[in-house]
Amino acid sequence: MNQFYKNLSLWLVIVLMMVMLYNIFNQQHVAETAIGYSEFLAMVENDRVQSVVIQGQDLYVTDNNGSRFSTFAPRDGELIKILRSSGVAIKAKPPAESSWFMSIIISWLPMIVLIGVWVFFMRQMQGGGGGGKAMSFGKSRARLISDKGDKVTFDNVAGIDEAKEELSEVVDFLKDPSKYTRLGGRIPKGVLLVGAPGTGKTLLSRAVAGEAGVPFYTISGSDFVEMFVGVGASRVRDLFAQGKKNAPCIIFIDEIDAVGRQRGAGMGGGHDEREQTLNQLLVEMDGFESNEGVILMAATNRADVLDPALLRPGRFDRQVYVDLPDIKGREGILKVHMKKTPLSEDIDALILAKGTPGFSGADLENLVNEAALLAAKRDHEKLDMTDFEDAKDKVYMGLERKSKVLREDEKKTTAYHEAGHALVARLLPGTDAVNKVTIIPRGRAAGVTWFLPEERDFKYKDQLQSELAVAFGGRVAEEIIFDRISTGASNDIKQATALANKMVRTWGMSDDLGPLAYDQGDEQIFIGREMGQAREYSEDTARKIDAEVSAVINRNYDKAKEVLLENIEILHSLADLLLEKETVMGEELDDLIRSMKPDFKPSTEKFTPSKETEDTTDTDTEAEAEEPTDNGSDQDPGDEDEAPEKGEDK
Repeated sequence: MNQFYKNLSLWLVIVLMMVMLYNIFNQQHVAETAIGYSEFLAMVENDRVQSVVIQGQDLYVTDNNGSRFSTFAPRDGELIKILRSSGVAIKAKPPAESSWFMSIIISWLPMIVLIGVWVFFMRQMQGGGGGGKAMSFGKSRARLISDKGDKVTFDNVAGIDEAKEELSEVVDFLKDPSKYTRLGGRIPKGVLLVGAPGTGKTLLSRAVAGEAGVPFYTISGSDFVEMFVGVGASRVRDLFAQGKKNAPCIIFIDEIDAVGRQRGAGMGGGHDEREQTLNQLLVEMDGFESNEGVILMAATNRADVLDPALLRPGRFDRQVYVDLPDIKGREGILKVHMKKTPLSEDIDALILAKGTPGFSGADLENLVNEAALLAAKRDHEKLDMTDFEDAKDKVYMGLERKSKVLREDEKKTTAYHEAGHALVARLLPGTDAVNKVTIIPRGRAAGVTWFLPEERDFKYKDQLQSELAVAFGGRVAEEIIFDRISTGASNDIKQATALANKMVRTWGMSDDLGPLAYDQGDEQIFIGREMGQAREYSEDTARKIDAEVSAVINRNYDKAKEVLLENIEILHSLADLLLEKETVMGEELDDLIRSMKPDFKPSTEKFTPSKETEDTTDTDTEAEAEEPTDNGSDQDPGDEDEAPEKGEDK
């Protein structure tokens, strides 16, 4: 309606201006010079007047030379006789009727236009919110999601079944609250969605909106804070006032950490605008006034920075964790996105799911989109596995650098480097399966070894040691074959050092230092991660930690060297095969090793812990082994010969 009135006002102004211009130009001011009546009579007596137009008491005179004059005549009954006796042509017109309405419009139109322009610019400076009134900046900017358009339901969400189940209960609460309150239960007041970027938190909220059938208001956390003091708190009040009027309803705040950060950490103290907004949000969620029927949903990927008062029961009663999907979840997500594309018969979503460990829902959607673009570029009628494999390589490493010309010695170094990674991974127990090895340059990397990691909740010490050996396999191969080392292993060294540090500092996997955690993880998020690191051990212990990390690295470096020296002929054969074909798949690698080592068994055997080591009490800490490490995005220019082991670090 506001837009309708804006358009109506604009057209009214345009019409009035056109009417004014028409009246101005329609008036026939035939005379340009005003003369006195006596002068006019003298011109008539001297036969200098050719014609006269009489309009009321106004006379419009044309002389013999064609010049035009105007004069005002008194009521003179003899005038017509005088004109006729002098041979003057006479024309008569009825007197013009002046419209008082048009007179007012013409007089006030410039002022009206100026006022309209001023109001327009004032509305623009205020952002146009709330109808453009002077105090409208305190109104909530929440948008009401309509049932019209593309409706998202739980059928469009895959890979996060546990989160869907919890939110399905919230929808059920709203549809039939008496089912739960009859036994004395209380409907949850708030649900917080926590998860990594791209895992589907906002999509889940849209699905709840589609399923609930109740008013659904959505707003971003950054929309609360403006340049005016007190605006955030005012918008929170207005948001919940709208919710109460339309209860039962759902209010969704995306990126709530923009206003929900822990109090007392900024420079503004209690007068900080963000803290005032948070205080008002706390009061509205669980204060003296009741908000029955209003459920607040929020999403964030930084739950660690939220204020504890916001997370307590009675405000956010439930915290729903939206994790990265496992292999089954990735398969379901791929199938959801593949419904929109024509697929060939060789497409297997399970194989693609196995080859995309650590991908979020957004990553998988992007993978399908890139595959569709590649297929269209190649003029394919349907998407095939080649399109998806190439799209996966492009998403991981970037475009293939076809114009990159490698020197022969660089290409050979890359081949042995990647062969070293792959061979150590296949010959050591407890490592991940190799998907493919390639020396085709992509992005900033000259080669890459792909792995198919097994889905694990945590890893064991021997598995981590094997991963360290695999990381050093490339550098060891260079050292053995060429008796020199290159800068290509910088990313390997970075990942291996980070892993060894975690083994010693965080997971207590050092025999000398024992099961102690030297990395407390209590970094101060508001004053910088590096500045806020607290060290609660002595300098002597710090030296022992450094020595133990170095010892772990050296032991597994030597293990990689031992494996490659024992299988040097296989290393040569694999490098030659890479130089010939540029890409070697995992099955080809196994066939090559088996042809030269008949007793070879793939290192797919699962590590079975003894009862003494089967402790799963601290799964949160152990699960950190699955966190992706830095993939070398800040490598030096000399790091091109190394590619991140994508499967390995997921």
